[in-house]
Formats: sequence, C-alpha cells, structure tokens
Amino acid sequence: MAPNGHVVVRLEFTSAFEMVDFVQIVADHVGRGVGLDDEGVHWLGVAIRESVINAIKHGNQGDAAKHVFVDFATIARGEARELMIRVRDEGEGFDPESIADPLARENLLKGSGRGIFIVRNCMDDVRLQRAPEGGMEIRMTKRLQPKTSTDDSVET
Repeated sequence: MAPNGHVVVRLEFTSAFEMVDFVQIVADHVGRGVGLDDEGVHWLGVAIRESVINAIKHGNQGDAAKHVFVDFATIARGEARELMIRVRDEGEGFDPESIADPLARENLLKGSGRGIFIVRNCMDDVRLQRAPEGGMEIRMTKRLQPKTSTDDSVET
C-alpha cells in the first residue's frame, strides 16, 4: 500500500498464458484488500482473466517478445473509492467501435467474441483505447464501499 493509503500494484510479463493464473492471484489479493466480498472478487477475477487473455491472444498475437502490463490502483473521489485496473498490450490495436455485438442473431453461435461483453458486465466502467505508449489498453473501474476505520488494508 502506498503511504497515502492507496493501493498501487504494477505487473509486467511476457505474452504467456501461464501468467494468467498469477495475475488472478494478484487480483484476488487486491480485491480482498480493498474490501470486495467473495462475489465481487470472483467477478473482478473474471474481468481480469478475460482482459489479460485478450491482450496475450489478440493484442500481442501470442508473441513472447511482447509484454502485457497490468496496473491496479485505488482512487478516492471525495467519499467514493474506486479500484481502477489497466491492462495494456503491445499489439497493433483496433477500433473499439468495430467489436461485433455478441447478442446479435448472427453472432449467437460463434465460439468467440464475448470477452469484452463479459468484462463490461463484471465491472462498473470499461474503456477501450489506444495506449499513449503504444498498443491497446482496457481501463476497468469497480466502485468500492466507503472505507471505514475498521477496514483492513492490503499488504503489497
């Protein structure tokens, strides 16, 4: 935990699917540390896994020379607190408006194309954009309960 009480965790790793489980462990720890209940930790994990898998598979095309970056940070907005997660790849990027609607009749039986849809349903806010450093990034926000004096802090 940062001295100001904010959680900040940064991960950088190669495009290896074996890293997804590690990121899940970190996400679970951060989620519990910021006060999410078991259900909240579960849905946070689903969103993180989908985002990291997309970054490895679609963004970096499985290229082990390219990296995936994951940042977790708590943000205070007045009394409100949020957990912001940023997942960034080093791929070519894409136009977020071009994502097909997985609920459209022609897409219902397709075996892929639901990742971003799932992420949007797990988190309170989701934004896809080209990262200033290059590649694509997904920024996900989960609103948190106000911090009380009895809350435990996360050890990072």
